[in-house]
Amino acid sequence: MKAGDKRAVFVGVAGYEAAGGVILRDLFQQDHGSWLQDVALLDRLAREKLAEAADALRAEGWKWSEIAVDFPYGHTNGLRRLPATYAPVSEEQQARYDAALAEYDALSEDLPEEVDLRLAELEKEIAAVDERPAIYDPTEISRAGIFVSIDYDGALKVERGFVRPEDEEPAGEPDAVVAAGSTGAPKRAGDGVIGSPDGDAVDHDETEVSSKLSDRLMSELTAHRTLALRVALANDPDAAFLAATHTLALKIFYASGRFDGCIEIDAKSAPLGAYTPSLADLATARANNEAQGNWQSRLPKKSDDLWDWLVKADRESTAGLFAFCVGQSVNALQLPHERRSKALDHADRLAEHVGLDMSAHWTPTVESYFGKVTKARILAAVREAKGEATVQMIDHLKKSDMAIEAERLLQGTGWLPEPLRGASTEADDAPIVQTEEGDALPDFLGDDDDAALLDAEEEEPHATAAE
Repeated sequence: MKAGDKRAVFVGVAGYEAAGGVILRDLFQQDHGSWLQDVALLDRLAREKLAEAADALRAEGWKWSEIAVDFPYGHTNGLRRLPATYAPVSEEQQARYDAALAEYDALSEDLPEEVDLRLAELEKEIAAVDERPAIYDPTEISRAGIFVSIDYDGALKVERGFVRPEDEEPAGEPDAVVAAGSTGAPKRAGDGVIGSPDGDAVDHDETEVSSKLSDRLMSELTAHRTLALRVALANDPDAAFLAATHTLALKIFYASGRFDGCIEIDAKSAPLGAYTPSLADLATARANNEAQGNWQSRLPKKSDDLWDWLVKADRESTAGLFAFCVGQSVNALQLPHERRSKALDHADRLAEHVGLDMSAHWTPTVESYFGKVTKARILAAVREAKGEATVQMIDHLKKSDMAIEAERLLQGTGWLPEPLRGASTEADDAPIVQTEEGDALPDFLGDDDDAALLDAEEEEPHATAAE
């Protein structure tokens, strides 16, 4: 395992070696070019350190904690997130923050090392305000928990304030029959004894006849009401938009949402973590999770209160919530056991409509692509992006070295494999980036007379899945 892996950064090379771990060092590269040989030991050390951190965090009052090196993307789906407040910023803190931000912006150029040190100090000053800890209701903390893992950069990652459905506060008992003259909600027809308008008891015979409508009549009457509501919504686009947003938000943000609305629009969100274990570390995933957390903190705690919240919200808020919920329902997965050609065609058209450029969200690396395809595909990618001359520089290398060099050579080119391309990034239209001086191979990867012996490495275990 590379010394730059987030587990290695989290544990620390010194801690790994102190526990008896062996490191294979590459003389031609810096520390992150070294390889930690005992992956099992590194995993154990990482989990022990995570467990210690989780135990310390439980002292804040959380009911439960879970630890993992990586949680699958979407692991918080179905959980309610506690709303949080933040300590107010004093005038002195605000003044220091503004001054630090202004100085940081002024110094953010190519400047000497001492200025870089000053920038680091300013970053800490700014972070002290931007990243001040969240404050939660103590009564809510006692039923909520935390997820403790390793962030993409090797730092400790703590996700606080998630409530499991089984830990939610039990719903109150149904209200008793509302007395006449009270301001409570009216009783539904057929739900029980019907009282007289003045509150006096009705006689026994009338009660027996009218205490409950027949199921057939209830179905007939509510069919009329359902049709009338359909027509009313069809003629009121604003109300229809509000109702659709309400339905989608119920399903995305509330565990009981599928039972809490009368608009039968389905909203599914296909799980993605199983297909890409490291998906949660990507900037795209972090941005999506942050947006979801922001909405969870704004929406009411109980699903029963969501409709009133939407009615009072401004148009920008409802439109933003609607867009987020629709976005979570996108499924452009191409799976071997599914035939969804029309759905995938629509995904292409949707991507074109929104101007999706996957080069802003994905880059070809050894881990993401080159280590999972054949040498022929690696060379085809380099040829497409850099030209035949660059291919001839690496075609003699063994597979592992070729993958590393391909990652380096294609950095910044915007090259994408076919499944990630849109209409604007088709191979025929993609310009070839000319070979530059920086593309030259390191000396130790020059021509190797024994390279022919390595051709057997052409076929990789992942080749079939990558085709």
